[in-house]
Amino acid sequence: MSDPPLLDDQRLGERSTVPPGRASAVRRRAVRGGQYASRRARVWLAPGMGVKRWLALFMVCTLVGAVGFLHFTWTGPLHFVATRWIMYLNTLTSPGLIPLHVTGMAVMALALIGAFFSIAMLNRSILRGTGTVPGTAMDLIYERRNLSRGPRIVAVGGGTGLSNLLSGLRAHTSHTTAIVTVSDDGGSSGRLRESLDMIAPGDLVDCYAALSDSPVMARLLLHRFTRGDGIQGHTFGNLMLATLSEEEGGLAVAMKDIHEVLRIRGQVFPATTAPATLVAHLEDGGVIRGESQFALSVGHSRIRQVSLDPPDLPALPPVLDAIRDAEQLVLGPGSLFTSIIPALLVPEIARAVRESAAPLIYVASLMTEPGETDGLSLEDHVRAITCHLGRTPDCVLVNNASLPPEVVQRYAEAGAHLLNLDGASHDLSGCALILPLLQSGQARHDPVALAQALLTQAPRRPQN
Repeated sequence: MSDPPLLDDQRLGERSTVPPGRASAVRRRAVRGGQYASRRARVWLAPGMGVKRWLALFMVCTLVGAVGFLHFTWTGPLHFVATRWIMYLNTLTSPGLIPLHVTGMAVMALALIGAFFSIAMLNRSILRGTGTVPGTAMDLIYERRNLSRGPRIVAVGGGTGLSNLLSGLRAHTSHTTAIVTVSDDGGSSGRLRESLDMIAPGDLVDCYAALSDSPVMARLLLHRFTRGDGIQGHTFGNLMLATLSEEEGGLAVAMKDIHEVLRIRGQVFPATTAPATLVAHLEDGGVIRGESQFALSVGHSRIRQVSLDPPDLPALPPVLDAIRDAEQLVLGPGSLFTSIIPALLVPEIARAVRESAAPLIYVASLMTEPGETDGLSLEDHVRAITCHLGRTPDCVLVNNASLPPEVVQRYAEAGAHLLNLDGASHDLSGCALILPLLQSGQARHDPVALAQALLTQAPRRPQN
């Protein structure tokens, strides 16, 4: 009796010495390899990659070159060699089965494949020589091409709210510019500011970490030392900016170096490079100096207005250029009187924002700030921005996703309350864009949802 026919898995196992039980895994890997190759082809040929046009030009030039070479050999001194070559190829083909011209087409196809293969190997050699992993080059080029078509967005503010926004925008555009409030006088930033007479670096560091293309550097920037005389409580990023400020004679000179070292996707600038003190003027006539004292000293009164001392602070030229070129201006999210408005108190920045034709979008805070905006409604927040800036936001992004009751209760016990459109005027309701912008289970904006909401309001440049 003859042996039973082998199953596919058994044949694969005998040919490749792979155990029968693993044959299906081998096939799955082969399928995944094919899918990966297909994806690579789709990405390379995606619109905006700048590959299809050059690929087409290469093929046209190759064909024209082949015709030119044929003309040269047939009419020139190599006529005899070309004839011998054609006769030799003809001996490899049976005219009764395959037309003779098919042989020429096959040779042309093999030559093109060889040319493409040589170009691919040359590219791999060049990429390896520059320290780029060839397997990641495609994704890197696609990402940068895609990001280069993103809108020019200028975000103004500070604290965790601004860095949270930047982490969402970095996946959609490389033209983000953050203008960061630097009037903090508490914690690590306050200590460095007092001892070195520099601007507060803390919020800058958070934004650098959010936009850095180096995951390792982003993690190191936020590392806080828990021991060590003199450095306990400081973050590595704060110390690095303090070092650059000392070495370069101020952060204004070191900005270009910072962006290159940290591989920033976009730009991060301080609102001003001169140290300044934030001053709160209360409704009862009281005055509080120093941002860190606001929550402790406001008491039962309210903040009527804030100012900077000294008031005539300079702004960096790249900041003003970014505002003039912006397609969208975003305020927040962040604390009203200590993160958003202080950056708008720099005269040149306020003037540039007022004169900009770009839409001004205010990302409303989710909650009031205990000791700072107690008792203020969302309309009061918008009114305060208008009063300090001299321009009313064109759009207000408002969250409508519900927080878990226990989270609301916990914040209420700390003195924070939800901000919404309850009791809002017709003007505010008319310019409000209401969307679910909440991170699951937290009183914090979701970076992805917030970025998507802003992108729906911003134009996208056409592909080149």
